[in-house]
Amino acid sequence: MTERRILIGSPVRQKEEILALFLQSLGRLRQTTWKCDYVFVDDNEDAAASTLLVRFADAVNDQGSSTARLLERSPTTDAYRRDEVTHYWDDELIGKVAGWKDRFIQIAREERYDALFLVDSDLLLHPETMESLLETEKPLVSAIFWTQWYPESMELPQVWLKDHYWPWQTDGDPDAARAEQAELLMKLRMPGVYDVGGLGACTLIARTALEQPISFQPIPNLSLWGEDRHFCVRAAALGLGLSVDTRYPAFHIYRETDLLRARQYYRLTAPEDKERRTPPYFFLKYAGPKLVLSMVARNEEGRYLTEALSRHREYIDAAVIIDDGSTDATADIVHERLEGIPLYYVRNEESRFANEVDLRKQQWDATARLRPEWILNLDADEYFEDRFSRDIASLLANPRAHAYLFRLYDFWNERQYREDAYWQAHLTYRPFLARFVAGFPYLWQESRQHCGRFPRNMFDTASMLSDLRLKHFGWAREADRRLKAARYAELDPDARYGWKEQYDSILSVPRLIDWQENEAMPTMTTPPLPAAMT
Repeated sequence: MTERRILIGSPVRQKEEILALFLQSLGRLRQTTWKCDYVFVDDNEDAAASTLLVRFADAVNDQGSSTARLLERSPTTDAYRRDEVTHYWDDELIGKVAGWKDRFIQIAREERYDALFLVDSDLLLHPETMESLLETEKPLVSAIFWTQWYPESMELPQVWLKDHYWPWQTDGDPDAARAEQAELLMKLRMPGVYDVGGLGACTLIARTALEQPISFQPIPNLSLWGEDRHFCVRAAALGLGLSVDTRYPAFHIYRETDLLRARQYYRLTAPEDKERRTPPYFFLKYAGPKLVLSMVARNEEGRYLTEALSRHREYIDAAVIIDDGSTDATADIVHERLEGIPLYYVRNEESRFANEVDLRKQQWDATARLRPEWILNLDADEYFEDRFSRDIASLLANPRAHAYLFRLYDFWNERQYREDAYWQAHLTYRPFLARFVAGFPYLWQESRQHCGRFPRNMFDTASMLSDLRLKHFGWAREADRRLKAARYAELDPDARYGWKEQYDSILSVPRLIDWQENEAMPTMTTPPLPAAMT
């Protein structure tokens, strides 16, 4: 069978993080019955996004089996606004996009492509998308995706039956109309190919349709708003059927808050045979070091920092250390123990711990600048049991993992941890290791104490439990316990941010349990706490 030639066209005005994911999803499309060329309009306002698009096009052209071209955009000054509520379109923007899409149609006709695939740059495509669309043999067919067009609203597909869009799908009795709409939505959740009246944003246009006078230009005697609606009305009038393929849904990154779920979708849909399906230009991985240690330290000389960093250096790729006003040899310990490892060391002239959320934000911002793939967020008096160094690679390699939760054991001396009514940290899982998503609008628990090490919305998606155990030595010496008791009495005298009974028990006689290194422990199912007192 002769491979079909497909032209993939997209107007691009996008943020760099979203564009990187979009281009990666194009690069991993499985190609067995077709080959493609690309045509883009670089309408970016973000210079970094334009650079990324040029890099992609150059890499495609250097490879040689496909071509990529960038068309000149029309000189306009209009702004395309979008926020965490919705996107804002006007007639000028719509007209400009309609002109670009018609230009793509013209190129596909003149260069005799077998099909044109029009796709928006805020979509992530499943690797099987193109093979599935071609298999339908339909003149016009879209891969489905679902969107919450407004916060807290229900997800709706980008296809419709008649007129404008939802909920104008049925006529007659309102109750019957709602029932029909619900039935239609349920059907579109089932894998299959279905007839529709309107579609857009992710559409394969076959040669049979390209040979007809299809266009995205407005039809003068219709008041429908949006170029896709006029395209669909014109196609239907020409007798071209419109269909939707729901077998491999795409993912729509409509808001920056969708980035976490987008990356999860990307990992879950990763092709198993990466070498065969991934072209050489699959280089746009939007990440820096794979694993970065992020830590706050203050006056750690003679304590546990030396041992902790000696262990961490075995598996980290870089480190970010915020020295919160140390007056001892903490800086020397950090630089000595991490010699040979990329280190980003920041020293505060005065401690910022009195308002912990500001300190944690500083730590987070410094770490985020590295664009790491994973962040291991530990304090200077914490390190994992020995087997962590052996098992960490398998944790990071799991494509379905977004974050890991661990049990933390509060040691009351060098070999025993505390367990009683007030000290049960190890019975609850807490987050210490998480993927970083560039561009995601992270939010913090605005609390002067016990604000958490990570942003509070870091774990909106499912996290995984690990049986690896974290050892915390912050309470292991009587002198440290006395200092911490005095500190909490000063910084949180009314226990507004913590637990008063726990504060009061710091200097009491505790129940201690002997530690067994690398002991196999059953994985529990308790949920994580929003913050931990460490």
